[in-house]
Amino acid sequence: MEDNARQDIRRLLKSFGIQADEAIMAHLAQLPEGTVLQLRVTLEDVTDYGGNPPTNPLQLEIEGEVKG
Repeated sequence: MEDNARQDIRRLLKSFGIQADEAIMAHLAQLPEGTVLQLRVTLEDVTDYGGNPPTNPLQLEIEGEVKG
């Protein structure tokens, strides 16, 4: 199970990274040169657990700057 989970995680993160890179670069192209973006990336588990959600839900936020 762990190997399958790792493969799924890597595939998901790779897809996100490629799409995020393209979206950010397209956004920067519309802005004046030198613009500094303040970005937040959020990971949230949106699984429907019915009436039995985990005690500690999965949530991660990372913030940073992207200089254009």
